[in-house]
Parts: sequence; structure tokens; C-alpha cells
Amino acid sequence: MTGVRIDELRPEHAEQVLGIYQAGIDEGNATFETQAPDWATFDKAKLPGHRFVALDGDGDGGRVLGWVAASAVSDRCAYAGVVEHSVYVHPDARGRGVARALLDALIGSTESAGIWTIQSGIFPENGASLALHERAGFRVIGIRERIGRHDGAWRDVVLLERRSSAIT
Repeated sequence: MTGVRIDELRPEHAEQVLGIYQAGIDEGNATFETQAPDWATFDKAKLPGHRFVALDGDGDGGRVLGWVAASAVSDRCAYAGVVEHSVYVHPDARGRGVARALLDALIGSTESAGIWTIQSGIFPENGASLALHERAGFRVIGIRERIGRHDGAWRDVVLLERRSSAIT
């Protein structure tokens, strides 16, 4: 993955991050969402310390190639070590290992923070994302059948999790 670096997702990345999110939404197999949120809403929902961008180039700037971010699944103390994540890569940057590098950064940050489970829900039609997550140590927990409607059709979601072996 030459010429790509992982960095903290910051407000100056907002426009590109939300553009990549919208591109994923528009493809139809990434999320139930129909519109990327504004930056304030996105920023508030994502946990500080567990959100990263992949940047093209080695300088201070660089084009955002993808992003990963985690959100708390619950405010109940029993779930303090469980987060849900999303990872999105610009269509032009796919197949370069960007998503895996982003997931590795997220795994590192969550394990350092004592988080023991990262989970995600992925449409079964999104085979590339399912394969990526399997390679990164996620396992399928089950399928949530007809969990929601998307573009007028019921959709299933594959529930995956990665349990940290570093936290016992």
C-alpha cells in the first residue's frame, strides 16, 4: 500500500469523508441510510480516538481514500467494551488494501482502549465487505432477516463481530 497513510479523521476531512459516505450510499448495498448526514451529526455520533482516514500521499494534505469510525452500541455500562463500526472506501481506491489498513487501525485503537468487541451489520449482497471482514478476524454471528426496508424492499443484514484476543 505505497503512498497511503492512515491518520486521525479530523474536521478538515469532513467534505471528502461525507462524499465517500454518500458514494457508498448511492451504490445501494452499504447501508439503510439514504443521505449522508451533515458533519455535526456525523462527528457527534462517532467516538473520538476510533476514527481514521486513509490519505493518498505522504505530505501534510492528501486526498481521502477512505474512512473508518466506531460508535457506541449502548450507554449501558455492561456494553462499554462493544462498538459498532463502518468502513467506506472511495470507488477509485478499492482493491488497494485501504479498507484493511483502516480496519487494522481501528482494531489497534479499540484494543488499546480496552474495547473487546467490534461489530457491524453488512448486507449479504456486499460480498467484498464480508470477505474483508472475515480476513480481518470478524465472524458471522447470524443473519437478521428482513430487518428493515430499503428502496421499498425488505433487506437482510449479516451481523458480524470481532472479539479481541488481547482483552480477557
